[in-house]
Amino acid sequence: MHLAILVTNTDKSAFAAKHPLDGEKFTQLIQLARPGWTTDVFQIHEGDFPTDLTPFDGAMITGSPASTRSDRPWIAPLLDLIRDMERAKFPQFGACFGHQAIALALGGSVATNPKGWNHGVIPNQMRLAPPWAKDLPKDLNLYGSHSEYVDQLPASALETATSTGLNAGFCIGTHIWTSQHHPEMSHDFIRALTEEIRPELGPDFYDKAQESLGHSADQSAFAESLARFFEQAQ
Repeated sequence: MHLAILVTNTDKSAFAAKHPLDGEKFTQLIQLARPGWTTDVFQIHEGDFPTDLTPFDGAMITGSPASTRSDRPWIAPLLDLIRDMERAKFPQFGACFGHQAIALALGGSVATNPKGWNHGVIPNQMRLAPPWAKDLPKDLNLYGSHSEYVDQLPASALETATSTGLNAGFCIGTHIWTSQHHPEMSHDFIRALTEEIRPELGPDFYDKAQESLGHSADQSAFAESLARFFEQAQ
């Protein structure tokens, strides 16, 4: 299969330059399960949108430090693209910002997390296991880093997961699946990111994140479910 990676990550810092970029991370994620699959990367945040999706079997929308509720000029066109893909039943997966953008585009809403930062290894509770995710553990660990969340799902969405009592993923039919978290991140990356944003986290959230990093994410299991999602959506 051939997938489009729609990169929304606006981080141009020295920290970002030291680590694999999102196009590489999402390619590595899907190739954990399907080594022969290929990707094309589009820098959505720079206005680099695909003009034709017919060469692709699906799309993955990445995370970003930007807010879906901001007025950045590329966000409205991205929401339009999401709506176009939904009308065409084109398979799309969204992670963190991508999850929130899909919700927002399709009638849901996004709000500031009332519990503050959610960062580190985040326990997820699977509330509904679609067929492609039936082998995921009910208690699923994923790396995460966010201070916003989807507070209202699109009308047609089914909640698939929660974390800290809040929505952490949904599906629409068999062509949309999302996660509030970051299945593409490695343990080394989330550890480095924790140190990088320590001032933003503050001491309490930093200590909580550090404690969580004694565990690992269920990345390989999620990658397999993600591959199955795209396979069954064809």
